[in-house]
Amino acid sequence: MSHMAKIELEIKDLAALKAAVNNLGYEFMENQETYAWYGRFVGDAPLPDGISIDELGKCSHAIKVPDCSYEIGVVRKGAGYILLWDYWSAGGLSKVIGNNGGILKQAYAVERIRREARLKNYSYREKVLPNNTIQISLGVRT
Repeated sequence: MSHMAKIELEIKDLAALKAAVNNLGYEFMENQETYAWYGRFVGDAPLPDGISIDELGKCSHAIKVPDCSYEIGVVRKGAGYILLWDYWSAGGLSKVIGNNGGILKQAYAVERIRREARLKNYSYREKVLPNNTIQISLGVRT
């Protein structure tokens, strides 16, 4: 049974996504043109906005998550990428990447901030809090 979703995040920095995927212990599958999902749309949940049935399962790259039978599609849209995935429980992704891909979104955001801080020569500190949120402190170096 397919339950397709778009992770509400536009990827503008593919290198940051690759680093975030690696930091989480996932595998970025460069130039993989399909991603594993249920395999057919059965109409039991709405399609993500802007996605047609013909686009399901097709991608520019994919993300393989250990111990999951489904993958995340990295799909070229406009000037960036979006992430598509089948959140049906049998695929295993929901347990690992969190609600609406929250764990992956957080890792990408942190990596983007790290990279921007380095580019702008800011000092950078990161602390993981007990509730798994990440506190980031940036400072201007003088």
